[in-house]
Amino acid sequence: MSAASGQVGIDESGKGDYFGPLVIAGVYVAREQEEPLRAAGVRDSKTLSDKQAAAFAEQIRVLCPFTIVAIGPERYNSLQASFKNLNHLLAWGHARAIENLLEQVPCDRVVADQFGDERFLKNSLMAKGRTVTLIQKPRAEEEVAVAAASIIARSEFLRRLQELSTRYGIVLPKGASDLVITAGKEFVRRHGTEALGQVAKLHFRTTASVRGKSTGKRQDAEDR
Repeated sequence: MSAASGQVGIDESGKGDYFGPLVIAGVYVAREQEEPLRAAGVRDSKTLSDKQAAAFAEQIRVLCPFTIVAIGPERYNSLQASFKNLNHLLAWGHARAIENLLEQVPCDRVVADQFGDERFLKNSLMAKGRTVTLIQKPRAEEEVAVAAASIIARSEFLRRLQELSTRYGIVLPKGASDLVITAGKEFVRRHGTEALGQVAKLHFRTTASVRGKSTGKRQDAEDR
């Protein structure tokens, strides 16, 4: 089967959020769909409200082949302990998403945001026997396929974060702010320290603040 005319965009959501999963999405956008999607307002999910992201995600799911790799907190913590490097974990997840999508649509062009040494992702793909033209660049969300992937990933992250909030009866905020620390302390009060790994990414320095330990400096994102 010949390669389709278009490209795969790949992006993630939840990387900088203490609570919730890491979600990686891949979206295939055919060449003739690029301008209609752009005209409809599909753009980097960081410029959209949660409600807008959810609405656009519904449209993209109907129009474009897509795949989602959602790594829940417990699985994330296990993988992070194994890889010991966030970029390696991201490359593994991106490669899985790309592999899954290429099983649906034969495509030889993949665009992703640059999240570190590009060899991480290339090596992960090669390990799966995939040979594609991989383009990694800053602000990749300017490509409509990557913007679409960012929207799908964010919508799925928000949905799963809400599910965790409902399951444990406590609002789990986005990000890694003081509000998150307050919610984390309340979670521990209700469910115990051992349960924290069921909702949170434990390698964040936020964990020390939640557990009442001082790190000597503030950390608002993931450890590298």
